[in-house]
Amino acid sequence: MSQQIEINIPELLRKGVILWIFFASLTVIGLITSVFKVPADSQGVILRFGKFEKTVGPGLRFKLPFGIDEHEIIVTEGVRTAQFGILGSIADSSQSFNPLSLGERNPSTRERSLQRSIMTGDLNLLEVEWIVQYQISNPRDWLFEVKDPQGTLSDLTEAIVRTVVGDRTFDEVITIGRLDIAQETRDRLQDAVKKYKLGIRISEVQFKNINPPSPVQASFNEVNQAEQEKGRMINEAKGSYDQQTIRASGTAQQKISEAIGYATKRVNEALGDISKFNAMFIEYQKAPEVTTSRLYWERMKEVIPKMGKRIIIDEETSQILPLLQLNQVENGGVK
Repeated sequence: MSQQIEINIPELLRKGVILWIFFASLTVIGLITSVFKVPADSQGVILRFGKFEKTVGPGLRFKLPFGIDEHEIIVTEGVRTAQFGILGSIADSSQSFNPLSLGERNPSTRERSLQRSIMTGDLNLLEVEWIVQYQISNPRDWLFEVKDPQGTLSDLTEAIVRTVVGDRTFDEVITIGRLDIAQETRDRLQDAVKKYKLGIRISEVQFKNINPPSPVQASFNEVNQAEQEKGRMINEAKGSYDQQTIRASGTAQQKISEAIGYATKRVNEALGDISKFNAMFIEYQKAPEVTTSRLYWERMKEVIPKMGKRIIIDEETSQILPLLQLNQVENGGVK
């Protein structure tokens, strides 16, 4: 038969054991509920009876125990991403949300199509997909100033994008204006979230895809290809024009240089002839007969070799032809 154990509660109370156990448990619970850790990329928000008390930085932090103070950990260093008009999700986003999927709603394809359908300033429809990257800069405003900060951010972003795109033409949005639209959207959105005290800082706005509606996509592609072909042919024509212009300019410059060289040569030759004539005239003045004779024989020396074979006889000589046998020529001489 097992031995019965009797507990004498008054004896325990008299010795204070239960009281010590109570205070020890209370101390442990107080320590557990008063200490919390804030990660390095976050800030802690302490609430006292549900009311904002203060914000604390990373590290081991303390608060009033037993539920008097509560805390919320808000990531402030990580970049969050809001998707708009994108049917899938962004794989490289650590924290992202689709504005249409907030709350208990299950967005339909029609709702997503309506969000991405935006009209331009020249009354053309576009299907636009974009994302907004932001960081929480003020945890207090993020938690308490607006009831639904993500929903508010969604409404503000969509309204601003529709306004910015609506101020531009179809061609501008689809081609060269994408970066300007993204920058203007970011600036306007930053001003709006500051005005509404959302407690966030807009890092970047990126437009992923901007396309015409699906029913006219094929026609648009054909027009786009035609425009590209037109641009290519214009560039080729300009290149050929520039090439021919450069070649013609080089040829013209060469002709001009040759003409200048020829003119310089002729002038120098003329100057040389003048100097030669002046020197000869000086010699002629000193000895006219000698100079005249010398000039005559120098000229004859130049002229006679060019005349070919010639026989010079006295005009009174007769019957010389039978003796010379002029028709027999051998090795360039007369036999």
